[in-house]
Amino acid sequence: MTLQDYADGQMLLVNKPYKWTSFDVVGKIRNAFKPLKLKVGHAGTLDPLATGLLVICTGKMTKQIDTFQAQEKEYTGTFLMGATTPTYDLESEPEQKFSTESLTEAQLRAACQQFIGDIQQYPPAHSAIKVDGERLYEKARRGEEVELKARNVTITEFELTRIELPEVDFRVVCSKGTYIRSLANDFGIAVNNAAYLSRLRRTRSGDFKVDDAHEVMELVGSIRALKEAPQPPEGGAQVQSGNTL
Repeated sequence: MTLQDYADGQMLLVNKPYKWTSFDVVGKIRNAFKPLKLKVGHAGTLDPLATGLLVICTGKMTKQIDTFQAQEKEYTGTFLMGATTPTYDLESEPEQKFSTESLTEAQLRAACQQFIGDIQQYPPAHSAIKVDGERLYEKARRGEEVELKARNVTITEFELTRIELPEVDFRVVCSKGTYIRSLANDFGIAVNNAAYLSRLRRTRSGDFKVDDAHEVMELVGSIRALKEAPQPPEGGAQVQSGNTL
């Protein structure tokens, strides 16, 4: 791999670390190319508390981001039953607590079926969707109430892989735009209880798997080493300027 290869366009698989934003990953990789100005973008945001596969595109490959972003996704994770949070995950403190003693395995597994297929889903109030040019989470942090609009999403597979209340592990295969945090909240309602997302990992995007992904700092190290290696004197990396996110 040469710098010109990255400029011509590469698709990179990265394992996003816990508590990193998707922007953090893009920024770290882009900075590794400095002083060269190389386009770098990601195909599908992961929340800071989520880990797993992030598809990164460089150079001319950034034109394909929409195509990669539209691909089917697979996630694994954990719902914590018996409470809700304002953000539907661990970003905020639990509230509205319920007993989980009456929940049964049969009831929990049966509830999965009502979410399979084409469904309508409301995004979390604390999400990056823009309303009137501003992110929803910015309005939510100020305590503003915003009328959320339902979105059409498709869930092709939804199964529970471990039930040890109050924890429930799951695997979901879904379309672009599906909020697993909202799925957690809706699942709690479906069993006349409550739930929020305590762990999330993207394991697949299209045909790409997290098992084949690079660790961020390993990738950054290889890029830096490449910059230090001798480059072709003519026809070398003509890296384009600009940013893609």
